[in-house]
Amino acid sequence: MSVMKGLNLPKPVRGVQLALIGLYIAQAIPVYLFGAALPAIFRERGLDLATIGSLGVLMLPWIIKFLWAPWVDRFQPKFLGPRKGWIVPLHLCVVGLVVIFAFLDPAKDIHLFFPLAMTLALMSATQDIATDGYAVEHLTAVQLAFGNAIQGGSIAAGVLIGGASTLFFYDYFGWTVAVLIAAGLAFLSLVPFLCVAETVGRVDQSTDQPVPSRPSLLNFLKRKEARSLLYFALIFRCSEGLVKAMEQPFMVDKGLSLSALGLLSGGAAATVGLGGAAIAALLIANTGLKRFLWGIGLSRTVCFVGFFVAAFLVSVSPWFLVGLSFLNTVIRYMELVGLYSLFMKGSSKGQAATDFTFLACANLFVYMLGSMLSGVIARSYGYEVLFGLASVLSLIGIVWAMQQLRSVQSSVLQLQSAAENA
Repeated sequence: MSVMKGLNLPKPVRGVQLALIGLYIAQAIPVYLFGAALPAIFRERGLDLATIGSLGVLMLPWIIKFLWAPWVDRFQPKFLGPRKGWIVPLHLCVVGLVVIFAFLDPAKDIHLFFPLAMTLALMSATQDIATDGYAVEHLTAVQLAFGNAIQGGSIAAGVLIGGASTLFFYDYFGWTVAVLIAAGLAFLSLVPFLCVAETVGRVDQSTDQPVPSRPSLLNFLKRKEARSLLYFALIFRCSEGLVKAMEQPFMVDKGLSLSALGLLSGGAAATVGLGGAAIAALLIANTGLKRFLWGIGLSRTVCFVGFFVAAFLVSVSPWFLVGLSFLNTVIRYMELVGLYSLFMKGSSKGQAATDFTFLACANLFVYMLGSMLSGVIARSYGYEVLFGLASVLSLIGIVWAMQQLRSVQSSVLQLQSAAENA
C-alpha cells in the first residue's frame, strides 16, 4: 500500500489506522519502560547484575499468553464493546500502575517492584491479545501488510518513548518525573482508539470458511514439519538474550551516561522503525529467506564477538560501544522480519493463529531464558565469559537451527515463494 493510497482512504478506515497506531504505541511504552530503561537505571543505582538480569522474568506473560487468549475471545463485555471492554480497563490499570511506580524508589523498594511489574506485564499481555483481535477484525486482506507495519513502528516508538526518553528525562529530572511523563504519553496514545466506535471499519467476516478441525497445540505437534519449525524457533535465538539483557549495564560500567544511552537506543529505534523492515524485506526478496536467515545469524555472531572484544579492553572508545549497540539493535529487528515470515509461512491455514502464536512464544521463551541467566553469568564470571559464550552459542545455534529446516517439507513452507512475496 503506497503512501498516496493510504492518504486517500475513507475517513472511517483512516480512523481505524490511527486507532491501531495509538493502541500499539500505548501498550509498547510501559513494556519498554521496564525492558529498555529500567536495567540501566537499576545499574546506575548500584543494583546487582543478577537482580537486573532477573527482569527477564517479566516477559513470561508474553510467552504463555496463548493459554488464555481463547477467554478474551469468549467473554465479550457489552458496556464498551467486545474489544474496547478489555482494552480500555486494562490499559487504564496499566497506566495507573506506572504512576504508582513513579513514587517508588528503584533501589529501596525493589521488593515491591517485581510483584507490581508482573501484574502490569499480565495486564499488558492480555491487552495485546485484545488489540490483535481488534486489528484482525478491522483490517482487510489488502490492509494486513500495513497493520503489520504499524506493529513494527510501535516497537520503535515504544523504545524511543518508554526507553530512550525515560533515560533522558531521568538523567535530568529524576525518576518520578521521567516515569510520570511515560505514563502520560501512554494514556494520550489511547485517545485515538477512544474516539473511534468499535463498529467503524469492522470487516464483515461472515463469509469466512469454518475451521476444518478444532484448533489445538496437539494438531500442531502432530505435523513433522511443524515440529521442525518449533525446534528452529527454540534454537535460533538461544544466545540473544544473554547479550541484550546485559548490553546497557555493560555500557554503564564502561562509562556511558544514561542520557547518552537514551539517545543511542532512541536513534537506533528510529532508524529501524523507519527503514529496517523495508531493508529486511528487500534482502529477503533478493536473496531468499534461507540465505537471509543465514546472513542475519552470522552478522549477529560477528556483533557478539565485538562485545566480547570490548569486554576485554580496559579502555574502549565510546564510538565503538555505540556502534556495537546500534548494530545489535538493527540486526535484532531485521531478524524478526525473517523469523515471522518463516513462522507465518509454516502456519497451517486451519489454525494459523494457534500455530503462529506457539512458534512466536517458543522463540520468545529462549530469549527470556537467556536474559534471566545473563546477570548470573556476568556476576560470576564477568562480561568476557558472558559475551564469549553468547558468540559461540550464536554460531552453533544458527548452524543447528538451519539444519532443522531441511526436514521441513518444501511443499508446505515454500521458502523461495515466501522470499519472492515478502
